[in-house]
Amino acid sequence: MLTVIMECRDQETELAQTLSVLVAGAVEGLISDVVVLDHGSRDASARVADAAGCRFHTAWDIKDIVQSVRGEWLLLMEPGARPQVGWINELQEHLAMNRKPAKFSPSRNHLPSFFKRLTHRVPPLEHGFVMPKAQALSVARSGMSLEQLVQKQKTFMLISEMVPAWAARG
Repeated sequence: MLTVIMECRDQETELAQTLSVLVAGAVEGLISDVVVLDHGSRDASARVADAAGCRFHTAWDIKDIVQSVRGEWLLLMEPGARPQVGWINELQEHLAMNRKPAKFSPSRNHLPSFFKRLTHRVPPLEHGFVMPKAQALSVARSGMSLEQLVQKQKTFMLISEMVPAWAARG
């Protein structure tokens, strides 16, 4: 089973878009729970998370969060990001046959401009990040963000694509 964890701040619309795609993973038995870590949102992010059955935290420590989740694997992602067709079956296979962290392939339909690709680094969670809970616990430290949790981790590239969160913002 898999736990999805996202950090957000005033991302009500993006959060709703991501959660709507994740419903299929819950129905298929892949996703056991979703945790939203808030950074002081003033919009309806908390209501969106609650309506979707997520745990919503306004005060949190990453080590405590990772220890408390139900899944043996974690999917860390940005609100607004959306895994594309085939992601459930591929992720189920990866979790059953591997112990290595993985990330989704970039969406071929949502590429940044050529200039941006040359001048900006890709944020660590832009294509999601899947890792075993035990590995996350071994690197988690108080005060860490999700991005810091995945830094310097080698990953396997999944074939399934993920639409990046910035595409949801237009």
